[in-house]
Amino acid sequence: HTSAKQGIPFDDLNADRSWRMRGFQRYGETKLANILFTVELARRLDGTGVTANCFHPGLVRTGFGQNNGPLLRFGIRLGMALGRPFMRTPEQGAATLVWLADSPEMADETGGYYVDERRTEPSKAAQDISAAGRLWAVSEALTGAPAGSA
Repeated sequence: HTSAKQGIPFDDLNADRSWRMRGFQRYGETKLANILFTVELARRLDGTGVTANCFHPGLVRTGFGQNNGPLLRFGIRLGMALGRPFMRTPEQGAATLVWLADSPEMADETGGYYVDERRTEPSKAAQDISAAGRLWAVSEALTGAPAGSA
């Protein structure tokens, strides 16, 4: 999410104008959207006993990118081969998720961003409460969900 320094591009959500020039940045924007959506969900669920948190799994050895074109797929495979010693297994990548879902100490924690089972401050863009609310409203409009739903 840190590559999305300008925040969510609300004026170009479908990437009609920018997808070719900013592919990796677009990926970061989707991760930023995950954090902002979680923050807004936690705010909307406040007082209900239901919690919402998000986490960063780290660089995990998965089949990521294997459904792309041949050139990108080759580049990702090469990067995976070179980076393999520094990558996590899927089980290691999921450890924080399991901890968030199962740990009694996390039962009342909500709205947080976690890395390796530690609450971590995300980027400034991920702390933009007005962007979180706007993303929620745009998501409602795009999905046809009733306004104000949680």
